[in-house]
Amino acid sequence: MTHFLDINATDTSDLKSIMSEAHRIKAARAGRPKGALDDENPLDGHMVALIFEKPSTRTRVSFDVGVRQMGGQTMVLSGSEMQLGHGETVADTAKVLSRYVDMIMIRTFEEATLLEMAEHADVPVINGLTNRSHPCQIMADILTYEEHRGSIEGKKVVWAGDGNNVCASFLHAAGKFGFDLTFTGPEPLDPEMAFVEEARAKGVNVEIVRDPVKAVEGADLLVADTWVSMHDAPSARERRHNLLRPYQINDELMRHAKPDALFMHCLPAHREEEVTNSVMDGPQSVIFDEAENRLHAQKAVMRWCLGK
Repeated sequence: MTHFLDINATDTSDLKSIMSEAHRIKAARAGRPKGALDDENPLDGHMVALIFEKPSTRTRVSFDVGVRQMGGQTMVLSGSEMQLGHGETVADTAKVLSRYVDMIMIRTFEEATLLEMAEHADVPVINGLTNRSHPCQIMADILTYEEHRGSIEGKKVVWAGDGNNVCASFLHAAGKFGFDLTFTGPEPLDPEMAFVEEARAKGVNVEIVRDPVKAVEGADLLVADTWVSMHDAPSARERRHNLLRPYQINDELMRHAKPDALFMHCLPAHREEEVTNSVMDGPQSVIFDEAENRLHAQKAVMRWCLGK
């Protein structure tokens, strides 16, 4: 069964094939109404279950629209509507859903839920996000970078802030696509060292630099995410803000990167916290191209999973 669970669990050749397909898919839809079918309908007759244990805007809409554009149908399910891991085991849910649908996308909290779903499903399972990784987002980010600047291989990516699940997937991608990554943030929020060492073992230059100005020198891409994630306790807000305030991406910090450096954010953003309005809405920001590219990258992922 061909699942898309994590970037580091997917062969490099497959990732690059998916990326090439995403470029093709996007180009083929230029000027077409959003609700119009693709010229090809690889999901014709297919039903896709979209499971959300976490709130979602981009993941929900992009997967739903993507399936429909490819001729398929979706069934959107929330955690509150299901007995997933509560009244019924994840394994049993996976077996039941496999009798009804042709593919499952799940956005959940624990990585263990995703892995158990994939282990017991008889259909492809896609990781729409867990607390540990967010591979679909990074596939869209690389697609966006390549659109604007060409190959990301050999480039310097700087992650500023919390070494969270999105940062983890950037580390996974560094080892597959051959770019260097610098993390700049407070020590208590460093990325998982196992992911850092895994990337380094693949020849990637991964640095942890506390001084954000030094960190962004020579950067081709700066990336930020919210300081308080949806799974963080409210009591963590003030403590995290105090830790992360020096790592805000603003005009002054951008000036220390390369003149043509891009800025990305997976959204939603807390404006004037992790990033200023002037950067978000400035000429180096590609955040809305990045958001759109979730659609095209995920369509390519779904086609790969189904061998279409």
